Amino acid sequence: MSRISQTRLSRRGFALTAMSALTVTAACGNGVGSNGSVTIDARVDATLDEMYRSYPNTADVADKSSGMLVMPLVTEAGFGFGAGYGRGALRVGGATLDYYSNTKASAGLQIGAVQYAHVLFFMTDAALESFRRAPGWTLGADVGYVINDRGESVAADSNTLLNPVLAAVFGQAGLQVGATLEGSKYTRIIP
Repeated sequence: MSRISQTRLSRRGFALTAMSALTVTAACGNGVGSNGSVTIDARVDATLDEMYRSYPNTADVADKSSGMLVMPLVTEAGFGFGAGYGRGALRVGGATLDYYSNTKASAGLQIGAVQYAHVLFFMTDAALESFRRAPGWTLGADVGYVINDRGESVAADSNTLLNPVLAAVFGQAGLQVGATLEGSKYTRIIP
């Protein structure tokens, strides 16, 4: 093989190696093949639009909040034992900071399935920081509601706004009665 042929082969080999290294590096670093965050953000935007349109009082609550966790779709099903799951995003100042999953397990007299959206409003900086620092945050019975489990607006008066965390549960569909957030666990995820 001549020296010119060897040089061409080594250049081709170098070019092929460089292109494959670039492809592998790009795929590792930018989520190639995954559009999970784009999908979640689009669903969050649509959920907020629907909430503000259907329940105008929530716009005032959102303006006063330090941040909002928006869960566009949570699905619960049960037959004696129940479970639920959903994914959403934490928004502060209109920007997505993190993505979260919502899981729930329950036992008792239940049968059926339900889907719904919910938004948690963090009304104080301390409540928002507590949520963000927790490895797995669980919502308790002390949450205040601005939209109840039947999708009816609840007045957001000065007493309601004193709660550190407020919730809006809406858009329910299914054959299970009532969607509650008690016992729901929220965990940060990478979509």
